[in-house]
Amino acid sequence: MLVAEIFYSIQGEGELAGVPSVFVRASGCNLRCAWCDTPYASWEPEGKVMTVAAIVAAVGDHAAARHVVLTGGEPMIAKDMRELAAALKAKGYHLTIETAATVAPAGIACDLASLSPKLLNSAPDATRHATWRKKHEALRWQPAVIRAWLDAYACQFKFVVAAPADVDELEGMLALLQREVPPHKVLLMPEGITPEVLRSRTGWLGELCKARGYRYAPRLQIELYGNKRGT
Repeated sequence: MLVAEIFYSIQGEGELAGVPSVFVRASGCNLRCAWCDTPYASWEPEGKVMTVAAIVAAVGDHAAARHVVLTGGEPMIAKDMRELAAALKAKGYHLTIETAATVAPAGIACDLASLSPKLLNSAPDATRHATWRKKHEALRWQPAVIRAWLDAYACQFKFVVAAPADVDELEGMLALLQREVPPHKVLLMPEGITPEVLRSRTGWLGELCKARGYRYAPRLQIELYGNKRGT
């Protein structure tokens, strides 16, 4: 498996924000988001090829950690990801899988599926990246795949929101799932990679969350460490 990085940090996003966790970031992605904050795992995948045993050993170096986050890129396309998840689960770790939900789970070991379907605001530039734009738009929203996750796992939804209209869009997407998704399981994150940009969107996004019952999701890692690798 090509691994971009393995690091121990504080979870910055989602229901488990604040929980010390080991992050295993697989390199490679089947989407190309315009605002991607991990281009080294998507637009220009890099890293080291590691065996499942080596990854499990690296996770074990952090003795205090009981939570592991499998992320990317898109971890669900990584070779041997199911084997890795099973091995970590056998060690007693709580597993969160961060996925855009374009690949069916197919029984993968997982305690919390963090589903992040991409909105229209994620599309790459049509002039500079015409081929990827077409692929991205065809793949980013897979309702049948999301239903498979919802039907088998505890899930949270994380949506990256850049403008108020994005909330209307995501509500339409959720309605198409034909599943009951409690509002508190829908977390809205402001798009941005600097504290200044994130704070500029806090006011109106917070008010939307209050009005519609969704959870506001800060990006704690940006506040704590800035936008840098290994955090």
